[in-house]
Amino acid sequence: MKQATLETIDLGGRKVDYHLVQSKTAQKLKVRVGLSGVEVVQPLKRDTQELEAFLEHNQGWIINQLDRAERLSSIRKPLKTTAGEILFRGIPTPIQVEENFQRKGTNKVVFENGTLTILLGVKSHTSPIKSLENWLRRQAKQEISRFLETLTQKLGKSPNKVYVMAQKTKWGNCSSLSNLSFNWRLIMAPDFVLKYLVTHEAVHLVVPDHSKRFWLTVQSLCPEMERAKQWLCANSDRLMTDMR
Repeated sequence: MKQATLETIDLGGRKVDYHLVQSKTAQKLKVRVGLSGVEVVQPLKRDTQELEAFLEHNQGWIINQLDRAERLSSIRKPLKTTAGEILFRGIPTPIQVEENFQRKGTNKVVFENGTLTILLGVKSHTSPIKSLENWLRRQAKQEISRFLETLTQKLGKSPNKVYVMAQKTKWGNCSSLSNLSFNWRLIMAPDFVLKYLVTHEAVHLVVPDHSKRFWLTVQSLCPEMERAKQWLCANSDRLMTDMR
């Protein structure tokens, strides 16, 4: 068990207590700030003056981390803030941002009990809203791939490549190279809408135009086509609104 001595230093006019650990194996000075306070690891070859200069050089970071730890230590439960709501699979879904000092990794999104919660990681440099978008993209890709697997078997033709993108004006597209692309925001719509739009582009693999044959094929594969069109007409603006 490492031995530590309690020391004090003045940093920016603030008295800061720290636990000093002298190490035979450490190669450089290190400082850690957590709920238990400040810990400094000092190689035996480094003298006190060098140690104090090191702490003074990093005083801004140390003070900021101490303030953060003090705020969090007063909270028994993770701090939750409401960031509004979005449509998720057609249902208005509240979003919460949860800050937990104990979470060391990257941000994580959890969907539970009808709420989307963004768990913030201490070391993450990704904004909560970007983490949510990335999660929604993965959900969209998963659902689109699931629908496509069944559709392509019925159509007897598969796409060359499938992309999930962030188009500004389109829900999907089928290129001349048989590549399909879809807007990730489709995951915000009800399943019957997503299924219709995936079906629409998939049918273009075998019927490139919008002929009567095309629409009859879409209708046969997606009986809720008209309902999906009506929903999009009434709600498309809600899907395209930026999450900020």
